[in-house]
Amino acid sequence: MNRLVIIGAGGHGKVIADIACLNGYREIIFLDDDSNKTNCGAYAVEGGVDTLGSYGECDCFVAVGNPYIRERITKTIDAGRLITLIHPDAIVAQNVKPGKGTVIMAGAVINPDTVIGEGCIINTCSSVDHDNRIGNYVHVAVGAHLCGAVSVEDRTWVGAGAIVSNNITVCSDCMIGAGTVVIKDIDEPGTYIGVPAQKIK
Repeated sequence: MNRLVIIGAGGHGKVIADIACLNGYREIIFLDDDSNKTNCGAYAVEGGVDTLGSYGECDCFVAVGNPYIRERITKTIDAGRLITLIHPDAIVAQNVKPGKGTVIMAGAVINPDTVIGEGCIINTCSSVDHDNRIGNYVHVAVGAHLCGAVSVEDRTWVGAGAIVSNNITVCSDCMIGAGTVVIKDIDEPGTYIGVPAQKIK
């Protein structure tokens, strides 16, 4: 199928469209509930999310940065329509099978025996080393690095340039600030910054 509907007409959506083109999609349609958004890069925004059903058989990708909104919208879509996108310049070990609705962007490296859930963003030039467990709707931001045997649970955001040391677990619903270094388990949701990571709220 060469038709893709992308939900979310922001900057993330532009990147998704580019990766989709590199993966062979020839027709790309954007939907967004923000009526002020009339285009996304070179593409027109055709309507709101409620119009998805009018496009018949097509693939679908939710390109929304906020993990809670991404999860909510994804759960309204037939799982059979959701796709996974991997940039051709990403390095993904053969036994890694990312979940539906996940994107792996240019320059990312995913090493063997890592499990990646649904609706994740593995962003540009980030790395996820061997034996990681990445939950659903996790964002590993630009240039962030997860060492070996790390577990990051649902809806957690690992900020740009952050590092999570090996054998660490980060619980769900955390925000790990840009440049933060995590050297011990985080078992309480919240926002963490600094070297080493400290909870601020």
